[in-house]
Amino acid sequence: QVQLVESGGGLVQAGGSLRLSCAASGSIFGLNAMGWYRQAPGKQRDLVASITSSGRTNYADSVRGRFTISRDNAKNRVYLQMNSLKPEDTAVYYCNRPGPYGPSAPWGQGTQVTVSS
Repeated sequence: QVQLVESGGGLVQAGGSLRLSCAASGSIFGLNAMGWYRQAPGKQRDLVASITSSGRTNYADSVRGRFTISRDNAKNRVYLQMNSLKPEDTAVYYCNRPGPYGPSAPWGQGTQVTVSS
């Protein structure tokens, strides 16, 4: 079964931290790069962090230095440690498999992150 299941979101005050987790079916995870996306109300869904199968990471400017993406290849899981959260980080967060033409797996339900000021 091809699926992505995100968890770990919640309500946190500005400056706080959250750790998101994504469980991916083996057919999605494999040796592929994985990424975290987010979508705020009224905005498009954007890639904020990605990681290759070998652990090379890349971040959007808006989260670099505050967020850390990691993966556990044995468990088919990818994580997003979010520190120093800001109200503008409020969004639904999704994981997926980045591809040359965009995300290439069916979307999961996402996990809501709300940062209060």
